Amino acid sequence: MAYNDRLDNCREILGHLISYDVLGGQSNLTILDYIIGFLNDRQIEYYLVPNEDMTKSSLHCRIGPEADGGVILSGHTDVVPVKGQDWHTEPFTLTARDGKLYGRGSCDMKGFLACCLATVDVFKSAILKKPVYFAFSYDEEIGCLAGPALAKAIKKHYNEKPAYAIIGEPSMMKVVTGHKGICVLKTTITGSAGHSSRIRSEVSAIHVAARLIAWMEDKMEALITSGKLDYRFEPPHSTIHAGMIQGGIAPNVIADKCTIYWDTRVIPADNVSDIVAGFETWCSVYEKELKQRFPGASIVTQEDHPPVVPLGTDRNAAIVQLVTSLVGDDSTQTVAYAAEAGQFAAEGFGTVICGPGDIAQAHRANEFVEESQLSRCLDMLQALAHYLSDEKEGQ
Repeated sequence: MAYNDRLDNCREILGHLISYDVLGGQSNLTILDYIIGFLNDRQIEYYLVPNEDMTKSSLHCRIGPEADGGVILSGHTDVVPVKGQDWHTEPFTLTARDGKLYGRGSCDMKGFLACCLATVDVFKSAILKKPVYFAFSYDEEIGCLAGPALAKAIKKHYNEKPAYAIIGEPSMMKVVTGHKGICVLKTTITGSAGHSSRIRSEVSAIHVAARLIAWMEDKMEALITSGKLDYRFEPPHSTIHAGMIQGGIAPNVIADKCTIYWDTRVIPADNVSDIVAGFETWCSVYEKELKQRFPGASIVTQEDHPPVVPLGTDRNAAIVQLVTSLVGDDSTQTVAYAAEAGQFAAEGFGTVICGPGDIAQAHRANEFVEESQLSRCLDMLQALAHYLSDEKEGQ
């Protein structure tokens, strides 16, 4: 297929992918049916990694021989909502204008999926010495929920050992070697209701919440001064942030319930579990003090979703050397957002992020990807096919 035809094909595929309004948390079987049909038409065997109730599934497949050293291309099928956003085009219809392709997910990250599918024929026609794999997940947008199972399934399913993974999150086709990990938590405080004049006798859940948030601020300051700083990131330290607080029914009523939704984002040198354990230890001591005033007082913390591990690939790693050569740019960067890359790295795959589009366009109204970015991604995948076909380079 000629290059211009491949770009046109990519644009057509992207239009189909965007038409499926699969939000994070919803069933992705409709968009998966389209992808399965696409693979079936090209006689590519695929495998599913479903959730427990079979309403969602990840997919993986291999193109090329059963040989060690292949490369995984991975992305997610779900997108974030459009409700309440000021869209100037129909968000689930691809709209082309001035070299930009508008639509929900065009940037994050159906553009990359479209590039992968548009390059299937290139991979199939090449005489690959090492295989390429597709790995498409669900529920990335609500906590990278399917990434670990998908990465484990690929590792377990194939007799050979894939070496590398390229996660196609929007990076302007720059090679990303690191992202922070994240854990989102919910802390529920139970106190005792009463007249506000009795604040010294009762346990105000809101006042307790304020103390907990003060702990978060103090802990973050301690992380900053600990010396474990990673200047690849901005800020170069782990963070703790309370994003939502709910509690109380009136100004003159002591609140007996309050909930804090918070997150901690960690650099690769820090561990989420250590931060959460420190918080829970402090809360346990504080809770005993509160029970002296009200025996029913409690502080309970739960994970809103499982932690997402950080990515910290070494700048000199082989995967970095490979992908920088494929894109023709030696520079690397890190990103503040969490992604499935750390989850693939945790399974032993050398992993980087590299994909079309600007993260600044993700999750907002009038999301777009530039056609030039899709062209650069197609070029990278063409170069990858050459690399996997070259007996000397592919070893």
